[in-house]
Amino acid sequence: MLGIYNYTVILTYLGMLSGFSGILCAFEGRLWAALLCLMGAGVCDMFDGKVASTKKERSRSEKRFGIQIDSLSDLVCFGVLPSVIVYSLGGSWVRVLACGAYVLCALIRLAWFNVDEESRQDFDTGRRKVYLGLPVTSAAMIFPLLIGIGMWRHWPLQIMAPLTLLLVAAAFLTPFSIRKPSLSVRRKPKLRGSRRPRRRERRGNRDGNA
Repeated sequence: MLGIYNYTVILTYLGMLSGFSGILCAFEGRLWAALLCLMGAGVCDMFDGKVASTKKERSRSEKRFGIQIDSLSDLVCFGVLPSVIVYSLGGSWVRVLACGAYVLCALIRLAWFNVDEESRQDFDTGRRKVYLGLPVTSAAMIFPLLIGIGMWRHWPLQIMAPLTLLLVAAAFLTPFSIRKPSLSVRRKPKLRGSRRPRRRERRGNRDGNA
């Protein structure tokens, strides 16, 4: 069979299936289920790179496949799904233009990221520390928050959601630097020499007793 099916890409595949399920839910009018699928895809994307990095001896083909399949999954989950969710909210024809522009900007960003990431890995085997522009995966946090709070506070989401799509789409292609969040926990260094004064005190006591 064509493709790669080891554990390094399982979360990517599950994330794509979550995004696809969200698209179906949005078309069926199940908005909350679609938002949950979007957040689920975000969780999968958060950990798939960490899981893939645990395999030390990955071939060049496996690394390049991982880059491509991750971006294709991101396009479905964080490009198409948010636009379908916003489209399902209803509104004027402006939302159609906003949805199309959003998907196009996400596509351009992901294609650029693939080229940049492949060239980066030619001389740097470590993990990326800085992104240029807003990552498309931020949609997993932005739109559930916007729509969830908007429905609770009765905001005009038919206007706000398409405008947010356009703003986020512009941020995808704007070359500002943003630091990649790390999941690693820094351990506090142990204090050395804390027991030495006690030893000296004990020696002093022995000398005094003698």
